[in-house]
Amino acid sequence: MRQTVVITGSSGLLGEALAERLGPDFTVVGLDVVAPSEDAPIDLSLHFDVTSDMSVRDALDRIRMEYGRNLAAVVHLAAYYDFGGDPSPLYDEVTVEGTRRLLRHLRKQDFALDRFVFTSTMLVHGPVKPGDRIDEDSPLDARWPYPESKLDTEGVIREERGDYPSAFLRIAGVYTDHGGQPTLVQQIKRIHSQDFNSFFFPGDSEAGQAIVHLDDAVDAIVRTVERRRDLPEEAEILIGEPDPMSYAELQDEIGEHLWGAEWPTIRVPEGMAKAGAWVQDRVPGGDSFIKPYMIELADDHYALDISRARELLDWEPRHDFRAELPGILDQVRENPEEWYKKNGLDMPEDAVGAFD
Repeated sequence: MRQTVVITGSSGLLGEALAERLGPDFTVVGLDVVAPSEDAPIDLSLHFDVTSDMSVRDALDRIRMEYGRNLAAVVHLAAYYDFGGDPSPLYDEVTVEGTRRLLRHLRKQDFALDRFVFTSTMLVHGPVKPGDRIDEDSPLDARWPYPESKLDTEGVIREERGDYPSAFLRIAGVYTDHGGQPTLVQQIKRIHSQDFNSFFFPGDSEAGQAIVHLDDAVDAIVRTVERRRDLPEEAEILIGEPDPMSYAELQDEIGEHLWGAEWPTIRVPEGMAKAGAWVQDRVPGGDSFIKPYMIELADDHYALDISRARELLDWEPRHDFRAELPGILDQVRENPEEWYKKNGLDMPEDAVGAFD
């Protein structure tokens, strides 16, 4: 009899990809407020509102009725996220207290659980200087509401997990074959549309942030589920490509690929950049992606030591962003309308069509 894995947030990008990978070997139960796609590889999909005691209780009742009390893993992806950077009560209601509610109901309903897997973020750690690396013992210093909520939730899991072993996968920003990762696609968009702002940067252009391909992030979660009984009682594991491209290197690569020339990066004072972002966000019709809080983080550098992932999961990334980037940029050159659509962006009116 196949063992059961429960995925919260199962209708999201990561959730659906994870269900597809786990499906051949496990019974997959998907929990989400959003219905899955028609062809989602899920054995049982249930409506699940992590902010509601009744919803959580009813979903777990159904799981126990259908598959019994023994679960191989709960992979907890459901969380609130807003790239605007503003504080929101939903971080606490959904991410923090929603996790507390889920764990309390799992214990109250006496589920036997091999591993509670929480997808956290590398951003719970403080940044380092270019040339240095972050490992799991590096200082914790979440610097805006999203990673703060993830760090708070790690604390809730320690308080509420009881006898359930846990794993905190501190994952880098996830990119896909067409881009996907918000800061990456916005940087490409600015250069593709030759936005005047694309030349300016308020931080150290030698800084960069680790990212990881969707396939590799899913592979790390799958390996955590497969090795769930062999991991430490409380495992904290960084997941990402260890050597990020610097902002300047990324700028030059995008400019060279799209326009045949390096793209100059001019450093501007933080105060000026903040004022510019504030004004752009408030002019009629304005909705600048660059927010003032991002400017404060422009110097942040995240390069990862993934020794623990190699040791505990036998994992390392199979993708290399430097090798993947030209393929992403080819899509912008060859069919920009489709690329913008895949990344959930409106194509600027003055952006060029397909290149010759």
